[in-house]
Amino acid sequence: MYENHFLQQLQSGKILVSDGAMGTELQKRGMPVGVCPEEFNVTHPEIVREIYKDYYDAGSDLVETNTFGANRSRLALHGFESRVREFCMKAVELARAVRPAGRFIAGSMGPTGDLIDPLGSRTVQEAYDIFSEQAEALVEGGADVLFVETMMAAEEAEIAVRAAKEKTKLPVVATMTFELGKAGLRTMWGVDVNTAVSRLTDAGADIIGSNCGRGFDDMIAIVREMRPLTSKPIIAQSNAGIPDWVDGISVYKETPEIIELKAKELLNLGVNILGGCCGTGPGHVRKMRQLVDIMQKEI
Repeated sequence: MYENHFLQQLQSGKILVSDGAMGTELQKRGMPVGVCPEEFNVTHPEIVREIYKDYYDAGSDLVETNTFGANRSRLALHGFESRVREFCMKAVELARAVRPAGRFIAGSMGPTGDLIDPLGSRTVQEAYDIFSEQAEALVEGGADVLFVETMMAAEEAEIAVRAAKEKTKLPVVATMTFELGKAGLRTMWGVDVNTAVSRLTDAGADIIGSNCGRGFDDMIAIVREMRPLTSKPIIAQSNAGIPDWVDGISVYKETPEIIELKAKELLNLGVNILGGCCGTGPGHVRKMRQLVDIMQKEI
């Protein structure tokens, strides 16, 4: 099965290349700011399918589905809370249509956007049910692995990982988003790297790491701190720097050429899955593919 093959590749020592951003690619192709990106799976399937194909063509071993916000809580902001299964199923279907043999589809699962009890009104059971619904829909569609990503609160990350592990048989990747400040590397909710590694591991994540953030320099610092703390595979998916707001859209300035040496350093630090987040595109992935291929030949 694909999910076993995915873990087998990592266990064999192969370094995998993931994709880049979905949101900024959708914006480049005409998606207005403020609309529901996941609805594009249904209303503009040709655009979503094209993005998947561009990443596969650039060398991605896996692409993430356009389902980051396809959970009941986030979709309710657009009045689409009853369409979780529809959006998730369609997202995977579009990826399956262009997936080359031997490549993978990762079901993207982002935060609910809610505060969990006791900090907020969302109960642990409600959050668990929300993540379970999304995970089951992604599996039903045919995803090979689940990505719990861009998490800020350890409690919510744990709930999402636990739901994904208990409701499916797929491997689970879990990433949190850190920023470097006076207190060191922390998520917006104050979670440090050591705590993230410990709690994501205890929750059952198969692969752990970080995504999003302020750019490749911060990601290097994160991985340098994280690698000695775990023997699990590590994933790094950095933003292409800090964006500028230009003509109503976010513009990222770290080009494939600028990130080349930084991506190489991430590989040298022991990253097992290398990819990008906001602002990165097929060009960045193509550069990462070249670096990974060179490193694999040297081993």
